[in-house]
Amino acid sequence: MKSKRELKENIEGYLFVSPALLGVLIFSLGPMVASFILSFMQYDIVTSPRFIGFSNFRNLFADPLFSKALFNTFYYVGGAVPLRLIVALLAAILLNQKVRGVTFFRTAYYIPSVSAGVAISIVWTYVFDPQYGLMNSVLQHLGIPGTPWLQSTTWAMPALILMAAWSIGQPMVIFLAGLQGIPTHLYEAVSIDGGNWCHKFRYVTLPMLTPVIFFNMIMQIIGTFQVFTSVYIMTNGGPMNSTLVYVYYLYQQAFQWLRMGYGSALAWILFLIIFTLTLAQFKISSLWVYHE
Repeated sequence: MKSKRELKENIEGYLFVSPALLGVLIFSLGPMVASFILSFMQYDIVTSPRFIGFSNFRNLFADPLFSKALFNTFYYVGGAVPLRLIVALLAAILLNQKVRGVTFFRTAYYIPSVSAGVAISIVWTYVFDPQYGLMNSVLQHLGIPGTPWLQSTTWAMPALILMAAWSIGQPMVIFLAGLQGIPTHLYEAVSIDGGNWCHKFRYVTLPMLTPVIFFNMIMQIIGTFQVFTSVYIMTNGGPMNSTLVYVYYLYQQAFQWLRMGYGSALAWILFLIIFTLTLAQFKISSLWVYHE
């Protein structure tokens, strides 16, 4: 009797989760397997796939645009991730204060993270406009000459990195939750010992937040390696490939030039890079992440 009821409950459970399982199989695992197979093929959608072995992977390392896109992506990640984490942490500390209207400010800071990436990119295109943009207007007001941000090979990528600090909602909320989870008696102990706010931040806030910092850093690195929308809308990889990031180059190869096999090989190289970096961070996390 009991076994029949357990069997019935198991069947019902699998029926309830079957839509999610089918979604994973059809829209996640299936495309991953297909892309892995296509990475060993020459395929342009029009003609049938033709097996070419490891030629796509060998061609990657002889492709100058591959190395350029990889360098630009590391450049973007190295600038955007620390900037976004620092700004998100500062915003979380400010929004953790007991002041009037703090709920409104928390919502206002989070809104850019749920806004459409295309709309945000268009707005920032106007902000970086060399003649009428807000950025150059502020600089000129301060007596600093303006710069052709998105039209300059030197300043186009820093402009995209600066824009990355706009969408800090998700890491900010996680930092805020971490701050609210720090026991208040630790701050009281620092005050009793004569410590100021700097001591509290250095010896209590930062150590207690290291697991949250670690999680946010992992997620931000994974996300910024896949930057696409802002480059596609604002620069198209230019000028002179100075903002040609990896995923945009993958998009060009697979969907503009219909080199689906080559694009699949690019995708799997990106997966290996992100996986290796994530694994390395987990390996060294014991050196700086504090677990209570």
